Amino acid sequence: MLNRIKSDFWYELLSSPVTVISALTIIVLVLACAFAPWIAPHTPFDPSTISILDNNLPPAWEDGSDPRFVLGTDMQGRDVLSAMLYGGRISLLVGLGAVALSTLIGLVVGLLAGFFGGITDTVLMRVAEVQFAFPPILIALLLNGILKTALPADVFATAAVPIMILAIGLAGWVQFARIVRASTMVQRDQDYVTACHAIGLPNHTVILRHILPNVLGPVLVLAMLQIAVAIVTEATLSFLGLGTPLTEPSLGALIQAGSQFLFSGIWWVVIFPGLMLLAMVIAFNLVADWFRDYLNPRLR
Repeated sequence: MLNRIKSDFWYELLSSPVTVISALTIIVLVLACAFAPWIAPHTPFDPSTISILDNNLPPAWEDGSDPRFVLGTDMQGRDVLSAMLYGGRISLLVGLGAVALSTLIGLVVGLLAGFFGGITDTVLMRVAEVQFAFPPILIALLLNGILKTALPADVFATAAVPIMILAIGLAGWVQFARIVRASTMVQRDQDYVTACHAIGLPNHTVILRHILPNVLGPVLVLAMLQIAVAIVTEATLSFLGLGTPLTEPSLGALIQAGSQFLFSGIWWVVIFPGLMLLAMVIAFNLVADWFRDYLNPRLR
C-alpha cells in the first residue's frame, strides 16, 4: 500500500511539468542561498572586500561592465549577485521560521478549541476572530514597530531576523487555528476517538497520536501557501525600513535601496532581486496548489 502511494505521488508530480519546474526552482534557490558563503563570487557585506570605485557597474553583458561582477554592482560597490544570495538566505529564513511559528501556534489553538469545545473553544476563537479583523501586514508592522522603538538600535539590528520571524509568525496563526479546529471537530466524533476514550487513553495521547496526524493534510497545504505570504510580508517590512538592517539586507531591503536609483538608469540593482523574489513566491504558490489538488482527489 505504501509503495502504491509513493508511486501515485511521483506519477502525479511528474505529470505536471509546471510543478516540477517550480519544485526545482525552490530547490535551486534554497541550495544557492544556503551555500551562499561558498558559492557567492564575493562577500558583499564585508567592508574590507568592497571598493567604492566599483560602484554602479552594469551587468557583464553591457558596456562599461567588469567581468568580476556578473550582475553588476550597487551604489556601494557590492556585487549584486552575491547580495542576492545572502539576502535570499534572510528572506527564506524569515519565511520558513514565521510559518513554522504560525503553524505551531495554530495547531495548539485549533486542537484545543476543536477537541474540548465549550468555553475553551469560545475564548480561543474569540481571540482569533479579533486578530483576524486586522490585516496580517498591519499586525506585523505594529509588533515590529513596537519592538524597534522599545529596543536599543544595536540590539534591534542584531536580533532583526528573530524579531521579523516573531512579528510575522504571530500575525499569521489564525488561519491555521481555524482550519485545524474545523478538522478536529470532525475527527473527535469518529469511532476511533470513541474507542480511544473507551480504553482509557488520556486526552493528550488521543490528540497527539490519533487526531493530529489526521488534520495535517490541509495544514501542510496552507503552510506552503503561507511561506510565500511570509516572504512577501518580510519584503514589505524591509522595503518600508522596518526589517533587516542595511548592513545585512534581505531581498526587500535590496529592492528598497535599488528603487531610489531606478530612474537614474541603474536598473539592475532593483530588477534582479525583484525577479528572485518573484520566482520564490510563484514557485511556492504553484507547488502549494499542486499539493492541494493531490491531497483532494475531487479537485484533480
